[in-house]
Amino acid sequence: MIFKRQFSIFSYIFLIFLLVSCKNETQKIKPKTKEESKIDSIYTMQPLSKKFPELKSSEKRKLQRTIEKFYQEKFVPNDFSGSFLVAKNGNIIYEKYRGFSNFEQKKPITSDTPLHIASLSKVITATTIMLLVDSKKISLDQKVNTILADFPYPDITIRTLLNHRSGMRNYSYFTDKKDIWDQKNTLQNSDLISIINKNNIDLEYKTNSHFAYCNTNYAFLALVIEKITHLSYSEALKKLIFKPLKMKNTFVFDLKNKDTVSQSYKGQKIKYSFNYLDNIYGDKNIYSTPRDLLKFDMATYNENFLNKKLLKEVFKGYSYESKGTRNYGLGIRMLEWDNGKKMFYHNGWWHGNTAAYLKLKDEKTTLICISNKYTRCTYKIKLLSGLFGNYPYELKSKNDSIE
Repeated sequence: MIFKRQFSIFSYIFLIFLLVSCKNETQKIKPKTKEESKIDSIYTMQPLSKKFPELKSSEKRKLQRTIEKFYQEKFVPNDFSGSFLVAKNGNIIYEKYRGFSNFEQKKPITSDTPLHIASLSKVITATTIMLLVDSKKISLDQKVNTILADFPYPDITIRTLLNHRSGMRNYSYFTDKKDIWDQKNTLQNSDLISIINKNNIDLEYKTNSHFAYCNTNYAFLALVIEKITHLSYSEALKKLIFKPLKMKNTFVFDLKNKDTVSQSYKGQKIKYSFNYLDNIYGDKNIYSTPRDLLKFDMATYNENFLNKKLLKEVFKGYSYESKGTRNYGLGIRMLEWDNGKKMFYHNGWWHGNTAAYLKLKDEKTTLICISNKYTRCTYKIKLLSGLFGNYPYELKSKNDSIE
């Protein structure tokens, strides 16, 4: 009887000890947050909390007729080769695909044909960085030299790379000198720090003193992405953006695959050759389609993708040293007018590839144009903005090559 009572007391004490131990162990193992999951595993995008309404059929037909006329007048006579899309509330109103991704092989451009989007790549690079910020892996005002070893400029932060206020020189303007880089060798992002240090490449101007568009900023942001994620830039973007958003026809270019991707042209018979700068990424070298880019654009309205606080940082101007309407956010160009109206966009140009992405936030309208045969008419999509909101552009504008 006494033995049973002692055993019961002992069992009770042991049970309490076991429960306390389990509780302490549970406290040590913190569950992954929603934000961390974006970095640590493939995540699935949740649908928009509020779906945008579809256009009325009559309104849609009217817009289609106007856009078709615009396309026939501005693009067809220029023998446009590329893709063109206009959407509102995520619904495609109008799209056209013409020309060839490879003129020699007569491969037609279709809705699934990835074309080089040139500097539109910066928008995606910037968004990847913002996902890392959202996940608390880095901070916007963190010094770059705390992330990249031997980075020589102590005052440059992630934010000043994103908004082009770093003061760095464009890598193409110093690597073209024979005593700095042998152009027989392909330049890599990883070469830039050693080249800058070895050749004492100074800043062009004091950091954060004014805006100056510079591809070097985004080449270094790509290195930051690789350092923080422990993945290649290509794999990081696939994991954080392309796969979750189901951008099936979007990828980062690798020079090894130069013969299998869409080629770029000056004319139908003049193809641009690849050169020593063609393996630098972050500032360029993403191939995509308008339909994939529309998925990306719509994700920016989704709080499950990026929180409101960070989006405000993205879509605000940072450079007001000079008067005018032009400004730059974090990876996005903008026009700001006195009446408070804003237009967000980014253009691109690399070899024979030109591209334009226009985001009318207030009207939830997206306009995308990509060409693989050099033309400036790509940038004319801004003229369509007046169809959707109070923007100072008309289809019959004399200055219809606004950039």
